[in-house]
Amino acid sequence: MQLTNAEEQVMKFLWKLERAYMKNILDEFPEPRPATTTIATLLKRMIDKGFVGYNQHGSNREYFPLVKKTDYFAKNINLLIKDFFNNSASQFASFFTDETNLSTKDLEELKQIVDNKLETSKKQK
Repeated sequence: MQLTNAEEQVMKFLWKLERAYMKNILDEFPEPRPATTTIATLLKRMIDKGFVGYNQHGSNREYFPLVKKTDYFAKNINLLIKDFFNNSASQFASFFTDETNLSTKDLEELKQIVDNKLETSKKQK
């Protein structure tokens, strides 16, 4: 299940804060901040979707993420590769390296990451 852009923004704040009350979430927004009712609606939808949980403390709820940031973004990257790059990681990598303004240093770092992953994969076989 996907999050809307507005829900994703709230989720980013929850990942950053780890646990937060409504006031804490609202404080993360730049001015002009959204209405409390807007954030309450987004949190309700996110709870229904299984992305957010909460603990009740009197009349206040302390919200927390149920989905890890890395898991959410990994799933989205995999969907992107599937839907836009014919399920080809190499097509995605080619597009990414050609269409972004990566410096030589960035490309060298990416190469090192790939080389390290290849080395780890070979050792596991």
